[in-house]
Amino acid sequence: MAKRKTKFICQECGYESTKWMGKCPGCQSWNTLVEEMEAETSGRKRSFVTSGNTKVAKPQPITKIEKSEEPRISTHINELNRVLGGGVVPGSLVLVGGDPGIGKSTLLLQVSATLSDHKQRVLYISGEESVKQTKLRADRLGIGSDELFVLAETDVDLIEKVIEELNPTLVVIDSIQTVFLDGVTSAPGSVTQVRECTSQFMRIAKTRGIAIFLVGHVTKQGSIAGPRILEHMVDSVLYFEGERHHTYRILRAVKNRFGSTNEIGIFEMKELGLEEVLNPSEIFLEERSSGAAGSAVVASMEGTRTVLVEIQSLISPTSFGNPRRMATGIDHNRISLLMAVLEKRVGMMLQNHDAYVKVAGGVRLDEPSIDLAIAVSIASSFRDSPTAPGDVIIGEVGLTGEVRRVSRIEQRVVEAVKLGFERVIIPKKCLGGWTVPDGIDVVGVNSVSEAIEITLGGVSSGSPTFEL
Repeated sequence: MAKRKTKFICQECGYESTKWMGKCPGCQSWNTLVEEMEAETSGRKRSFVTSGNTKVAKPQPITKIEKSEEPRISTHINELNRVLGGGVVPGSLVLVGGDPGIGKSTLLLQVSATLSDHKQRVLYISGEESVKQTKLRADRLGIGSDELFVLAETDVDLIEKVIEELNPTLVVIDSIQTVFLDGVTSAPGSVTQVRECTSQFMRIAKTRGIAIFLVGHVTKQGSIAGPRILEHMVDSVLYFEGERHHTYRILRAVKNRFGSTNEIGIFEMKELGLEEVLNPSEIFLEERSSGAAGSAVVASMEGTRTVLVEIQSLISPTSFGNPRRMATGIDHNRISLLMAVLEKRVGMMLQNHDAYVKVAGGVRLDEPSIDLAIAVSIASSFRDSPTAPGDVIIGEVGLTGEVRRVSRIEQRVVEAVKLGFERVIIPKKCLGGWTVPDGIDVVGVNSVSEAIEITLGGVSSGSPTFEL
């Protein structure tokens, strides 16, 4: 009998090696290589040449292919529909990741309940909880429907048989790290098991037209546990973000074959589950301190939505040789770059000061239009001079100190008007070509120094009012 071969696979990135190593050459992680048995393969190879009456798919010109809109199933949760691109596409495979306890299972159980309430058959499969535990959580959330079926199972072959018998519209697998295939010798949660189980669920989704949601655990670095190919196999990857000790949660699409990857959905965790936040700008600004140095408001675009958030900075002299640069919600390298621009182009001596920059509310901002607000916030804290409470600052900053144009400026200004702001600082290149709304003053600037002079030179009268 032939001896079965073994190999060592990294549980973080999927790197394969014939011998054990303490450090993975692929992802540089320590003690992540685990020994696994190679799967037995038959000697028969797949042939692309068929005989008999079997039909073979033939290539056809792209101009001859008929296009059709993908039918979508509304989840009746507007924030989730926004992130998915309009609803759930039948036959799609969606991966939902997030930290433990962030609310992944709660969200998917609520989605299952809303669909079952609208006469859609849903199968919720839990590999981590018993049926009674799932029932207790459903009772706590006020969920109950005859079209919502619950199963506690981890064997993929048995799960497939149940799906064939039940023929649901939506299937939830909680989680992909707990299920296994009998033909794979490695343990559940290993790289091989996760990859093979996902491939099996992808086949079920595509052949039967059933939408499947997979819950994925995350690593210490915040990425989906398992091989990177897992994210390439699925149609959509959603990350559930937020602090466990805060009530607000952000659902962000990092991959979506049926919609935009820039959309976010915002929820608030309450006693009866997750509740949609319809106007996040009011939530993020309601605790803003008036007249505090180091505070600036920016209008950021998250997909098709405008979100007004507060950027806070604290600049203090350091007693050490290397000043600290810390950032929350922003890339800390961007802070170092903007501080270098302020030193060189504006003349602020920041090299002997610690800098702490934070986006209030737990949001993470990546787009370039927040540069000018960060620079003004840093300058405000350095000079101990507050910005005007009625100002919104928008613009990208170049290395020569110029303020560059940004997209969708009219939509950003309209959102500022809705929240009662009185003045908006924008790049001068963005002036013209659109109608300025009533009740707000639009000021164009060409450089960072000009923006700082305008925003810190005087304070506009009044404060923005919020109608909560």
